[in-house]
Amino acid sequence: MLQTFVHLYLKIFLLLTPFFVLSVFLSMTAGMGKSERRKIASKVTIAVLVASFVLFFFGHYIFLVFGITIDAFRIGAGAILFLSAVTLVRGPAPGTPSPVNEGDFSVVPLAIPITVGPGTIGALLVMGTGYETLTEKVTACMSLTAAALSVGALLWSAGGVERILGRLGLSILTKLTGLFVASIAAQIIFTGIRNFLGPLP
Repeated sequence: MLQTFVHLYLKIFLLLTPFFVLSVFLSMTAGMGKSERRKIASKVTIAVLVASFVLFFFGHYIFLVFGITIDAFRIGAGAILFLSAVTLVRGPAPGTPSPVNEGDFSVVPLAIPITVGPGTIGALLVMGTGYETLTEKVTACMSLTAAALSVGALLWSAGGVERILGRLGLSILTKLTGLFVASIAAQIIFTGIRNFLGPLP
């Protein structure tokens, strides 16, 4: 059981792309105070936990009820992610409210689809239907909880990372993160469209 727990923990932790999430988190919370940043980190952690458990236990049924395919989700999530990437690269337009006032971005896009992306969702759907015994489900839930809390702890320490990087380093990281986010968003959209249309003749 311990070996299974460690294996699942590492797998889920990597699927949540913690260091990529940290770089996006630093970029989107630039200028915020320590307490505000930690509130966002806590909300992201809770949102990731709730979304992951809902997908693990009920994801397959939710997609069936609403007639949503994983590829349709890829396209929608990729579009939202691309808009976030544009903001990271170009910065907020003059006169727009600060991130603190323009709405809560801890759930969308930080928790979904940046942390819990299409790849993670697909893995959770497979895990939810693949584990049948109570022991397997309990082990998977423990691994999932540990992985989400680990990501949350990493976000809580974002202030220390920012001090190490400095303002210039954070600015460069923000631009690079935006470019990578845009590339990932495009890949997610293209994958969804390709799978949705089926193999080319």
